[in-house]
Amino acid sequence: MSDQNPGGLPPEDLPLDEDFMDPLADPGDEILRLTAERDDMRDRFMRALADAENARKRADKERRDAEQYGGSRLARDLLPVYDYLHRAIDTVPEDQRGANAALLEGVELTLRELGNVFGKHGITVLRPEVGSKFDPQLHEALFEAPLPNTAAGDIIQLMEPGFMIHDRLLRPAKVGVSSNRLS
Repeated sequence: MSDQNPGGLPPEDLPLDEDFMDPLADPGDEILRLTAERDDMRDRFMRALADAENARKRADKERRDAEQYGGSRLARDLLPVYDYLHRAIDTVPEDQRGANAALLEGVELTLRELGNVFGKHGITVLRPEVGSKFDPQLHEALFEAPLPNTAAGDIIQLMEPGFMIHDRLLRPAKVGVSSNRLS
């Protein structure tokens, strides 16, 4: 007879049944191996759980950002319309306002409605006051000029208002800044 079984494996390579395990083998080694395997599985499970939670949080944040800031490009494209409507009102001389009252009223109503739509979507107008401090996060300096009785960095003129959508800047307010050094 042959030393090989029907599967073709030599007897020393055959798996042992539990009944035929090595009686001299230390059962503590098996416990240590199983404990390490359990700890490894627990660690992998916890990492997978953390990854799933992070993916859920990231998806929630992306959804909220899309809701709040999804219209940013459209809003940015509408900002010149706001500016043009303001310029249209400002260019009518005082002596001609009575003759053009209906037209001015229509432009003012349109501007007011555009402001209402902006407000409905979280867009606010930034109109820094003359004399307030220049903030590079919100303002763009178009020029610097020495102006008496002002400190360096004070806003001396508002050229164009800025806009925010919720907590993000759409367009900085364009301002003139004092370059004076008070002594």
